[in-house]
Amino acid sequence: MKNIRRPAHHRSRGPGRLAGLLMALLVVLGLSGSTALAAPGGTAQQAASTVRVPARAMDAVAAMQPSWNLGNTLDAIPDETSWGNPKATRELLKTIRAQGFRSVRIPVTWSAHQSTTAPYTVDAAYMKRVKEVVDGALAENLYVVVNVHHDSWQWIEKISTDHDNVLARFNALWTQISAAFRNEPRTLLFEGVNEPIFADATAAQKTRLMEELNTSFHKVVRASGGGNKDRLLVLTTQVGTPSQDLMDDLHTTIRALRDSNLVATVHYYSWYPFSVNIAGGTRYDEAARNDADDAFARMHDTFVAKGIPVYVGEYGLLGWPDHNHPSRIERGEALKYYEHVGHLARVAGVTTALWDPGAWAYLNRETLKWTDPALFAWIKSSWTTRSGTTSFDKVYVAKSSRITAQSFTLNLNGTKFRGLWHGDTKLAEGRDYTVFEDRLTLTAPALTRLTGDRGYGVNATLQARFSKGLPWQIDVVTYDTPVLSNATGTAEKFAIPTKYQGDSLATMEATYADGTNAGPTSWTPYQEFNKAFSPDYANGAIILTTETLKSLRDGEPATLTFHFHSGAELKYKVTKSGDSVTGTAVKES
Repeated sequence: MKNIRRPAHHRSRGPGRLAGLLMALLVVLGLSGSTALAAPGGTAQQAASTVRVPARAMDAVAAMQPSWNLGNTLDAIPDETSWGNPKATRELLKTIRAQGFRSVRIPVTWSAHQSTTAPYTVDAAYMKRVKEVVDGALAENLYVVVNVHHDSWQWIEKISTDHDNVLARFNALWTQISAAFRNEPRTLLFEGVNEPIFADATAAQKTRLMEELNTSFHKVVRASGGGNKDRLLVLTTQVGTPSQDLMDDLHTTIRALRDSNLVATVHYYSWYPFSVNIAGGTRYDEAARNDADDAFARMHDTFVAKGIPVYVGEYGLLGWPDHNHPSRIERGEALKYYEHVGHLARVAGVTTALWDPGAWAYLNRETLKWTDPALFAWIKSSWTTRSGTTSFDKVYVAKSSRITAQSFTLNLNGTKFRGLWHGDTKLAEGRDYTVFEDRLTLTAPALTRLTGDRGYGVNATLQARFSKGLPWQIDVVTYDTPVLSNATGTAEKFAIPTKYQGDSLATMEATYADGTNAGPTSWTPYQEFNKAFSPDYANGAIILTTETLKSLRDGEPATLTFHFHSGAELKYKVTKSGDSVTGTAVKES
C-alpha cells in the first residue's frame, strides 16, 4: 500500500471566548473552513446551534437521512491510521455535508485505549481525540452517531463466559463516554454496541444477553444526566441482523424501557450470495430483490409502523467496491442494488448510513473526491427518486458470427422510457430499436453500425433515458468465446492462461466426478469470487487462490466450469498431486 499523508491536527489552547463566538458566527454564515476539528475556544453546542432537532424521535431520525459512515478510522485497531486511512479532518466532514449527507456515524473501537481491569479507564488523550472528531462534525451541522464498535468481538462477546467482568467494563465505558459528552447537543446520538455476538452461548442466552446490554446501556446513559436525559439512544439487534425474530426481541426491549427517545438499528448488506458473488449470485435478480423487499418491509412493520424510528447504521455490498482487486460484482448489477435500496428506504421510512471503509472505496479521503463519481450519482439520486434500468448493462456481439438483433427487459421502476441515445444523437425507434411492452430490442443494422471495426471490448456506450432519474448506460461489446490453455503450477501458485477476447468472468463452479463440490466453500459448487479464484485481465489469466489449491483432493481431478458475462461457459480440469498442480482445457465435443 502506498504511503498515506497523515495531516496533523490540533486545537487552540487559548480560552478565547471571542474566538469561540467568532467561529460560531462563521458556521452560521457558512464560512468556516478550518481543518481543525473543533472551534477554537468554543463549544460544540455553540457551533451546532443552527440545527433544530425535532422533538419526536421519528422526525429527528428522518432529518438524519441520508447518513455516512466514517469507517475504518476511529474504529481501526489499534489506532486511527492503522487501516490505511488518514486522520479525519474538518475538511472531510465539510465535504460530507456539502455532498448532501445530513448525518455521520462515527464508529469507535475503545479496546486499545481502555484498561482491561477495574476501573476500566479510557485514555484521556483518546477520549479527547474522539471528541475532536465529533465536535468537528457537529460544527458542520451534521447529526452524529457515536458507538462502541469492534469491542463487540474483541471482548464483549465473552460476556457469556465472563459475565460480571465484561458487563462491568461495558458499563464503565459508557459511564465515561456519557460524562465526556454529557453537555453535547441533541444532534449527537449514542449507539450502544455494534453487531454484538456472543460466543459459546445458546440462542436463549444470546437473547437474554442482548437485552441486558441494551438495557444496561440505556440505564447508564440516562443516569448521567445533562443532555443525556433525552438524548436519542440507538439500540441494536444481535449482529445488527434484520431477521424477524431478532427485531421482535429488540421491539420487546424498547417497549419495556418506556422511553420515547429510542431508535432501533440494523444493518443491510444485501442477499449474501449476491453481496460477495458466491453460490451463483452474479445478478441482482429476483432472489436478491426479494431479500431487500422483505428486509425493509420487516423494518417498517416491526418498528416504524409502531412509532419506533429505524436507523440502518450500515448498508452496502460486502465485496464491492474493492479497487485493489477485480470487481467481483458486475457494475450495472451493483447500481441496481443501490437504486433499489434507496427506494425501499423511502417507502419504509427509515434512515440509511452508507458504510464507507475509506482507502479509496467510495470517498477518497486524501483528495476528498469520489473514487467513482457515477456510482455516487446513483446513490445520491436514489435518495429522492427512482431510475430505470435494463436486464443487463452490456450487449455482447460475437465477432466470429453474423450480427443479429438483441433484446433487453426494461425495468421501468415507475418511470416512462424516453428512448436511446448514442452520445448526443438520439437513435431512431423502428430503425435502430423497437419497444414492445417491457421489451427493448436493438436491431442488427444498429448493432452493425455501433460495433464499427469490431475490435474486442466496448465499441460504443448507449444511454437509455427515462422520464425521471438517471440515464442507464448500455455498453456494446464485441467479443469471442474466451480460450483457456493447459498449465502447470504448484499448490501455492497456479494460473490458467486465458484469452478473454472482450469477455469478462462472472463466476466459477467446481465439482468432482462423484458430484461433490470442490473448492474451499463446500456448501455450493459456485465458489466465491476473489476468494477462490480471480481474473487477471492485464496478464491474460485466471488465478486459483492458494486457499482453493490446498482444498483440492490429492490425485482426484476437479472440473472447473467458468461462466462469463456473455453467457459463454468453459470447462477445465485441475489435478493436484502433492505439491504440483496440472490443468487441462476441456475441448467441446
